Amino acid sequence: MNKNKKPDSVVYNENSEQFDAFLKPYSTSVSAPVIEPTDLTGWKQKGAHSVNTRFQARIDELKTAYQKMMKELEDNQKVYQASFKFEPVIGKTYHLYHHPERGLFLSILSPEECQFDFEGSYRLDADQTWSRVDS
Repeated sequence: MNKNKKPDSVVYNENSEQFDAFLKPYSTSVSAPVIEPTDLTGWKQKGAHSVNTRFQARIDELKTAYQKMMKELEDNQKVYQASFKFEPVIGKTYHLYHHPERGLFLSILSPEECQFDFEGSYRLDADQTWSRVDS
């Protein structure tokens, strides 16, 4: 028998050359208490529910932002496809109308001053996008 060989009851790590029974995640002695794994089912379910709720809220926020962006895109396409014979000024509000024969057109006339079908009021922003103005 080797002089340096430790008995089986002694936990000795030859690589690190130290006693490391206290580092083991399991019992190293017959007299040690039984280690039973903790039931994490409830914790996992609660955590999964919490995470799923948070992700669903974020998905709903993204859907709302997407719908808003698509509405803004639709409004911009509508205004840019309308006819107008002037160069709009940034920051000014213009009014979109529908003429039965000519289609959509942009005007400086307010809805009270015009007899055509009013589609909405829009302001030209600095980045050349049109923003709907609530009347």
